Amino acid sequence: MIDTDNIVALDVHVHAETSCTDPEDPVMGQYFDAASSYFKVSRQRPSMAETVAYYREQKVAFCLFTVDCEAGIGARRIRNEEIAQLALDNPDVVIPFASIDPHKGKLGAREARDLIENHGIRGFKFHPPMQNFDPGDKLAYPLYEVIAEYGLPAVFHTGHSGMGTGMKGGGGIRLKYGQPILVDDVAVDFPEMKFILAHPSWPWTDESLSMALHKENVYIDLSGWSPKYFPPQVVRYANGQLSDKMLFGSDFPLIRPDAWIAAAREVGFKEAVMPKLLKENALKVLGLARKN
Repeated sequence: MIDTDNIVALDVHVHAETSCTDPEDPVMGQYFDAASSYFKVSRQRPSMAETVAYYREQKVAFCLFTVDCEAGIGARRIRNEEIAQLALDNPDVVIPFASIDPHKGKLGAREARDLIENHGIRGFKFHPPMQNFDPGDKLAYPLYEVIAEYGLPAVFHTGHSGMGTGMKGGGGIRLKYGQPILVDDVAVDFPEMKFILAHPSWPWTDESLSMALHKENVYIDLSGWSPKYFPPQVVRYANGQLSDKMLFGSDFPLIRPDAWIAAAREVGFKEAVMPKLLKENALKVLGLARKN
């Protein structure tokens, strides 16, 4: 169990890029390499064990997930059970999220229920551009229904995608599916779900801010960008009307949490807002906040 008093932050956006047991899929490797070039970071991908050790040293808990995009780009996924087992073995820092390709329909919904009931999964990750689906498409509704039934959060990639950037035809990834407003219908239809719009959502930043302001069940994680590059309205709303709706996320291994936090302290977030941003808001969304 995570000792919430002993962590300095909770990172809601961490990727598992290498399996503990299976070799890297060469198709997925191409996309990881392109993203590494885009972010100007090493192409050497940390193992899950290395990720755990790093975060434990930093005293940062984290939500860990992979992306199941078997239909979208034809890459084999890392099994969700691996993520769950890692969390079981390291409950002081790891919060397990699952990823299921929405094209799997009712079979995917069955998998989601099993992962929640028998493997301790605490949330879900969707990457509509890589999974090649409109978030509002009814094909995903059987999966959403299960997530809503258990009142769990779901992270949705929004905005530009480093995955596919620079590849021929963008690696077949359609950026239009990253438009935040496509999640709006789903947030209406599934009010029991908590929706986390990942990244500052550029070039649709104002859409995500509007949705978080309008919908009680919509939040924003600020991963994938160094805070020094944030559009100014992100900091302005974090300091004001959305101070309870913004969550810290890094997008590790592409951005390190310590580098993100250091940059965040220099861009104008109010001193009173930083604890909310780094930990308190996420604890509430994930159901880990202590009850008075």
